[in-house]
Amino acid sequence: MRAIWSGAIGFGLVNIPVKLYSATQDSHISLDMLDSKNMGHIRYKRVNEDTGKEVPWEQIVKGYLYNDEYIVLEDEDFEAASPKKSKVIEITSFVQEEDIDDIYFESPYFLEPAKGGEKAYELLRQTLEKTKKAGLSSFVLRSAEHLAVIRPRENYLLLQQLRFEEELRSAEDLNLPTNVKLQKKELDMAAALVKEYTEKFDISAYKDEYNAELMKIIKAKASGKKPVVKKMRVVHTKSADLFDQLKASLGKSGKKKVS
Repeated sequence: MRAIWSGAIGFGLVNIPVKLYSATQDSHISLDMLDSKNMGHIRYKRVNEDTGKEVPWEQIVKGYLYNDEYIVLEDEDFEAASPKKSKVIEITSFVQEEDIDDIYFESPYFLEPAKGGEKAYELLRQTLEKTKKAGLSSFVLRSAEHLAVIRPRENYLLLQQLRFEEELRSAEDLNLPTNVKLQKKELDMAAALVKEYTEKFDISAYKDEYNAELMKIIKAKASGKKPVVKKMRVVHTKSADLFDQLKASLGKSGKKKVS
């Protein structure tokens, strides 16, 4: 793996040198854009909209439009905005992880101790494990500040990026049902169906089935075969049919009940 950031974890007066690695990888099938006439590969060009000419990477800078004028920002400007957060993941407090709403969780990252930081790293990991707490922190990655929690997982530390509250939209504009009356027998039947389908969570049991099916189609077309398209029509359940369809669903899961 290749580290995407290196710096330190600030734990009180202790600075633990660490490296940050992405804990996820893309499992989607990579598709190229082609010209349907000759299968030529479509590529994007970085074009100056004033001159119409392509611009090389080394000539591209980042700028912010302020009062109708672009202010160009250099690498040192991003670091100057918060020198400490560019180098240190500062733990500002410790929290119960269950107190953090799941809606705030984003990307996970592995934290690895750099040379000389092994003992302090293990001290923090075991302390978090013993106290069942997570370290709330913030740092700058790729010219943007990120909120995060550091928590122990197995024999390593995991940094889980969090969304800021200001990044979440309000649900007030959703057109949600009001004054819906549910019968007790409908709720009881729905609860029975939930109980029947309840099982112990095992993430390894779930695979990306869409990608697998898409790859079958790709291989079939490569061998000259025409894939069979499965037609499907979704029929929405009417309010009057709720109870009967819930009842008919019972016994069809084929799964053992879990209390």
